Amino acid sequence: MPVSPHLFALFLLTTTVAMVTPGPDMLFVLGCGMRGGPRAGLLATAGVATSEAVHITVAAAGLAAFFAAVPVAFVAVRLLGAAYLIHLGVQAIRHRGRAPETRGTVAVDGRQAFLRGLLTNLLNPKMVTFTIAFLPQFIDPARGRVPLQFALLGAVFLVLEFLVDGTVGVLAGRIGGWLRRRRAAQRRLDTATGGILIGLGVRLALER
Repeated sequence: MPVSPHLFALFLLTTTVAMVTPGPDMLFVLGCGMRGGPRAGLLATAGVATSEAVHITVAAAGLAAFFAAVPVAFVAVRLLGAAYLIHLGVQAIRHRGRAPETRGTVAVDGRQAFLRGLLTNLLNPKMVTFTIAFLPQFIDPARGRVPLQFALLGAVFLVLEFLVDGTVGVLAGRIGGWLRRRRAAQRRLDTATGGILIGLGVRLALER
């Protein structure tokens, strides 16, 4: 096994705890699932996981070092991601309670859920910083094949992400499907989803 068994066990424990703790990704998937159904929840998770794979790749290539050297680039990408989340939240509230066929691009179908999950996570440079700071803690250079160790840990990270957030998305989709059959509940659901997205955007914009 290329990774130290002891470090791998610690990695599994630490990553599992981090995954089950509600965070921006989980809340985003939750909102997509409740508005678009189980399929949208799963595809939102797939979008998030795809962006995580990109983060792992670019982190290994040293993009986090670039952000550290050019702080304005980090701030610019962070604010762009925050603005996108706030935009999605405002749209959800503006179009709350409308039937899916009248919402146009505001409806959360599978394709939109995937793209939104991809974009919202890609536009969060903190994920690159987290990845490059987190994964190396569980790599043992003395065992050699460091790229392989990094790839293995990254793959496990993605699988756990998909299992946890995917489950949340499917369950939220089933609950949301029941609520969507009731117009008053639909309005409250859209308002809550929009509030979550706006809150995530504000949180991202204010983070340092």
